[in-house]
Amino acid sequence: MKSAALEQLVKKIFSSEETKSQFMSDPNSVISKYDLSETEKKAVLTTHANLGLVTGNSMQMAATLRA
Repeated sequence: MKSAALEQLVKKIFSSEETKSQFMSDPNSVISKYDLSETEKKAVLTTHANLGLVTGNSMQMAATLRA
């Protein structure tokens, strides 16, 4: 189950070129602005590292969160 903070983060990355660019160069600086659980932070970073968050999809994120 995704939190509201995780949904906000993903929406911001996909709707703002500035945020997307910042995330691509320094994901932790963007993640730190959101109240994510450690599991959610790990899922975002793992998805980004393995698939590139901006090219991944919600099913891949959900699978990472369940793992």
